[in-house]
Order: sequence, then C-alpha cells, then structure tokens
Amino acid sequence: MPMHATPTSPPRPHSLSELGMAASKSMISMSEVTYRRGSKIYGEKESAEYVYQVKLGAVRSYRLLRDGRRQIGAFHIRGDVFGLESGHVHRFTTEALVATTVWLIRRASVDAAAGSDGILIKSLLGMVTANLRHAEDHMLLLGRKTSLERVAAFLIEMDKRLTAAGVLALPMLRRDIADYLGLTLETVSRSLSHLRELGILCFIGNDQRHIVLLDRQQLAALDRQN
Repeated sequence: MPMHATPTSPPRPHSLSELGMAASKSMISMSEVTYRRGSKIYGEKESAEYVYQVKLGAVRSYRLLRDGRRQIGAFHIRGDVFGLESGHVHRFTTEALVATTVWLIRRASVDAAAGSDGILIKSLLGMVTANLRHAEDHMLLLGRKTSLERVAAFLIEMDKRLTAAGVLALPMLRRDIADYLGLTLETVSRSLSHLRELGILCFIGNDQRHIVLLDRQQLAALDRQN
C-alpha cells in the first residue's frame, strides 16, 4: 500500500493567538532576543526553560549522530513556535539560519496559564499533535522515498510555508537541505538540477536559493511516486 511523506494535515501554529495565549496574555511573560546567523539558541539536553516563537528569520533544529553526522529534524520560520518539550530538557539543538529574532516565553508562565485556561490547553495539545505528525511524516520521507522524491517533498513543504510573490526564498543552504533529507550535498544539487531540466523550477540569482516553481502539478506527481 502506498506510503506518502506529506499527507494533508492541519498547519502548525503560526502565532501566539493560535496557541490560545491571547486569552491569557496577562499571565504570559515574554521577551525578545536577536541571534546572529549560526548562533546557538539552545542545545540538546539543556534545561527547557523557555518556549520560542520566530518573529523574523529562520531556525534549524538538529541532532548530532554518534558518527558525527548531523540530522536536521525541522526548520522553523516566521511565526513558528518551537522548544515546547514533554520533559525538562531539550531534545534538539537549535541555531539561527540567518539573523533571527525570537520571542521567548518562560515555560513556567505557559504552565501557569494552562492551569486555568482550557483553550490554551487545547491549543497546546493541538501543537504537540501537529509536531508529532510532522515527525512521523519526516520519518517516512527518510525511510521510504528516493532522493528525487525527497527533494520534491521538501520543495512542496517549503512552497506552502515560504513562497511570497511567486518566489520560494530558501533561508537554508543546500547542506542544511541535505541534512534534513538524509542525503549528500551532491545528491541534492543533482536533484535540483534535474528538476530544472524537467522544467519544474528555475533559479533566480547566483546563489540559487530563490526558486520559482513552474510546474507544481508535475512536482506533486514526483512526490506521489513510490
């Protein structure tokens, strides 16, 4: 039976109000911090004292494997909430992909607000469920798809989250994409070049991080292959 890495699912929360915090705003303690490109926001196994939301920029979350390889678990862009853990420590390391500004919400404030706000509890549960669904989709992508299908699935995901004025502006480097998809840098480059040869996309600029998707239907067909 076909298995797909990108099934239709509810979007992840993209604002504090979607988290249900608007009703409890007076109980939420927030601050704002800006990180330079490549700066660490928090590390794996560090105390999870805050929940974070991207105001501007983009963030990658990853783990280092025993052999030294890096596995990126997710990219967080403007509006995304991250760092909400089930335990007391973080499971991933997070870094700013570009100059990034985030809101920090003290976890104790969230816990206090959730204790008296049913809407917030429901919203937090929804966010955790969505994150689990994303993790499951990512696991299927890594285990069941060819390299070209993985790159197609990645572009479809980013198209939904990043495209503005018809242009997909990627804040991450190809090395980041490779570590997210479990591929080599060379394989990602070859796959993108092949998609360009098929007339599915074209690049704007010398850095090739600004992409115009010319044939989304054909791209989606690639993602459905097994």
